[in-house]
Amino acid sequence: MSWEGWVTLTLVLCIVGGLARSVASTDALLLGGLVVLAVLHPLSDRFPDPKELASGFGNEALVLVAVMYVMVAGVVYSGGTQQLSTRLLGAPRSRLAGQLRLLLPVAALSGFVNNTPVVAVFLPVVKSWTQRLGIAGSALYLPLSYAAVLGGTTTLVGTSTTLVVQSALIAAGEPPLGMFTITRLGLPIALCGLTYLIWVAPRLLPDRTPTDQKLQDPRNYTAELEISTGGPLVGKTLEAAGLRNLAHLYVAQILRGGQELGTADPTHVLQGGDRLVLVGALPAVVDLVSRPGLQAVREPQFQLTRRRPSARFVEAVVSNTSPVIGRGVRASDFRTRYGAAILAMHRDGHILQTRIGDLVLQPGDTLLLHTDTRFVEEQRTRRDFLLVANLDGVEPPVHARAPRALCIFGLCVLGFVADSWVHIGVLPIALLAAALMMLTGCCTMEQARRSIDWPVLLSIGASLGLAKAMQSTGAAAAIAHSALQAVQSAGLGVHGTVFAIYLLTLLLTELVTNNAAAAIAFPIAHATAQQLNIDTLPLAICVSLAASCGFATPLGYQTHMMVYGAGGYRFSDFVRVGLGLDLLCMALTVGLLPWLFGL
Repeated sequence: MSWEGWVTLTLVLCIVGGLARSVASTDALLLGGLVVLAVLHPLSDRFPDPKELASGFGNEALVLVAVMYVMVAGVVYSGGTQQLSTRLLGAPRSRLAGQLRLLLPVAALSGFVNNTPVVAVFLPVVKSWTQRLGIAGSALYLPLSYAAVLGGTTTLVGTSTTLVVQSALIAAGEPPLGMFTITRLGLPIALCGLTYLIWVAPRLLPDRTPTDQKLQDPRNYTAELEISTGGPLVGKTLEAAGLRNLAHLYVAQILRGGQELGTADPTHVLQGGDRLVLVGALPAVVDLVSRPGLQAVREPQFQLTRRRPSARFVEAVVSNTSPVIGRGVRASDFRTRYGAAILAMHRDGHILQTRIGDLVLQPGDTLLLHTDTRFVEEQRTRRDFLLVANLDGVEPPVHARAPRALCIFGLCVLGFVADSWVHIGVLPIALLAAALMMLTGCCTMEQARRSIDWPVLLSIGASLGLAKAMQSTGAAAAIAHSALQAVQSAGLGVHGTVFAIYLLTLLLTELVTNNAAAAIAFPIAHATAQQLNIDTLPLAICVSLAASCGFATPLGYQTHMMVYGAGGYRFSDFVRVGLGLDLLCMALTVGLLPWLFGL
């Protein structure tokens, strides 16, 4: 391998390590890699020039990803997903019936709609079912996420991972995937995976208490204390009085003479008779009232949820790309950054009892927050938090345009099917559907703009530049050559080659993210196909499936993080249930792919 190849490989390993340790977001690390490669180009022509590195952002499949987000936004904002879920699911009478009614529609819908909104829509349905059937939420939450991922492997647009591979194929000058090219292998995998979830997974799933059942009713998180006249706290600022960084509590408002003084400021000087409106875990108020200068209030003057209509208690899951990961709550200035205060934190099946300000945030942490409606709207379209659940019972109304949104969506799916014969092109069909969603009022231009996951688009575009560098410097060819030598020496043949590529991609998926794993593994698969003088397409499909089918850790896919706290799971639960599903998908791919695609 040339020195340029070693430098590129080292850069890739640094990016993988940064993703595994959540040093920064996926798009930031990949874009940083492009910057390094652009700086290195003057040293050697084997490094891609800046124009080549940026060419991925004009990739056709990248545009398709953005357009699909807009089309799905029309279905979501019109209330179409709620109507669809209601009609599909019905009212099960047993756990098995609930699994059948849930998993099959979710998998089918995920073949054409991004997995994240599908899981978000079905989460409240699962919660209602578990309460009515009297079963633990852990029996259905994890299968819900797994079914969405399995369904996404059946079509080109089912998951962004397949579109990442599509982008890489186009950039490499290879024939692209058709709408249903992957279906001949993805469908058997999805069906076998669903069978596993229905008959095997229930024997492995534990009975866990969901987070929202462990936490108290959020409305019980408010209390009032009064500053004693002539007491030791009079004349002190809120911070000097030791009321700024309380354990499990924070001062939301200060009342003086029955009037609100606005949001509590740490420099605010206290006076006798001031009333502090506290939000947090009420048992902590008992300890606080014992402090000199504070006294309990018998007749509260302030009702947080009534006096401030914009106030919200929400439950949010920290994503594995959040900028606050690895930092303490106080050090990250969480309250100022997001306009939200953390009241409680759930991790690995337990409510954490440590002082909130000292906790270090990790991916999958479920936070109970006191915030406002702006936070809910902003975080629905960002990726700092993968799930924002409103605990105040305020649900968005079902829009009257839902039927027309579902009609447009259905026609779009039919267009995808017809494309196999008439060859209109998936992108023009999706563009027309997205335009109709906005023209018919199913979603506004602002909603469409907010629905696009810009970090995913940036990650895809940057990953294509990184893949170009791995190919041009010879790093991918060297790795492929070493892998082929190992396979040939073991006498494993083409099945061994598929196994090696699948295993490499799967390990990357479980360590980092699905899209990054696909981007890093594709150039290796491409180089392997060139050295074997075979078609790249089957090995590209292998990369797509392996990057999507990561079930053994909650980091394998975004939807896993969404159900992590909701189901009260522990990390070991994913290993126990997901490892078998990982092996099943791998065995099916290694066994069927060479036969189905003529390797």
